[in-house]
Amino acid sequence: MLCPETPANEALRQKALDEQELLDTPAEPYLDVLVRVVRDLFGVKSVLISLIDQQRQWFKARIGADIAETPRSVSFCGHAILGSQMMIVEDAQQDPRFKDNPLVTEAPHLRFYAGQPLYSSDGYALGTLCLLDTAPREWSAKQQQLLKDMATLAEGYLQLRKISLQSKELRDELSREQRKALLGPLTQLWNRAGLDHFLAIEQLHAKEHNLRLGLLYCDLDHFKHVNDNFGHDSGDRVLWQSARRISDAMRPHDIVTRSGGEEFVVITQVHDISELEQIAERIRSKIGDSPMIIEDAELALTISIGCTLVEPPEDIRQAMQRADKALYHAKRSGRNRVSVANPSSSTLAPA
Repeated sequence: MLCPETPANEALRQKALDEQELLDTPAEPYLDVLVRVVRDLFGVKSVLISLIDQQRQWFKARIGADIAETPRSVSFCGHAILGSQMMIVEDAQQDPRFKDNPLVTEAPHLRFYAGQPLYSSDGYALGTLCLLDTAPREWSAKQQQLLKDMATLAEGYLQLRKISLQSKELRDELSREQRKALLGPLTQLWNRAGLDHFLAIEQLHAKEHNLRLGLLYCDLDHFKHVNDNFGHDSGDRVLWQSARRISDAMRPHDIVTRSGGEEFVVITQVHDISELEQIAERIRSKIGDSPMIIEDAELALTISIGCTLVEPPEDIRQAMQRADKALYHAKRSGRNRVSVANPSSSTLAPA
């Protein structure tokens, strides 16, 4: 196996990557949609937006891949960023650089690779938009141009993201190592520690903008049946798809977390309980309106949601308990529904 060389400008390239504040950050709906469209467009098994870090390649967006990163030493993308053109490997088993690579000889048994470098605004290769498949392929000039066009969209988004307010706030509040500790690798959402971190911050932001802090406790219905009937690997894929769908239903500044198992908690700033109910119903529709895809099978899944507003000056833990109680009310009432806990009343009601 031939390990990728280190670029001559590696120090500056790594600095440009670090300044983007992309590594170890949550998945983003725009990029999730982009890799899904690219996979359908080219009919390949996997599509990644891969970032080449010091010792690893980390996937900012992925579809068709169950892992969040690999060592840089085995990465195809580590080779791709060395050149200025797209790297095409039509059959990895016939390529001396990759024929004994563990990604080729072992799962996922890669045969085909096409990777277009993605650049920072000052011209440093940060990673790639890449296609992967388990069968060899021939790659035409037209397909190369189409992949370059899609990479231009990804690159443009990443450059715009750098200057966005959301990115600035994230950079100010969390270091990269802190982000890594607060991010769940399976779903690429904030974990329970991330939820605890952002609660107080979002409560303060809501007060500054004269808004209310809303909590949504979301739990996939009958998820145990997924693991029992399809296996834990398929269960992980369902959790990953569910995370994408919940994020799709939210706004860029909302905080989506996975607090454990099949439970997700969303923190959002709203004007009133009616707006919070609308967001909850949007999540419910995103999960239930179309089946999850597990390999070649389709799985119908629903979600139950409990929601409430934080009522200053109450302890936020009281509001969390109220939202959790509302979730269980939704479960007991038949599932696939939203239950609202009004902070000014002890009653629970369906939305």
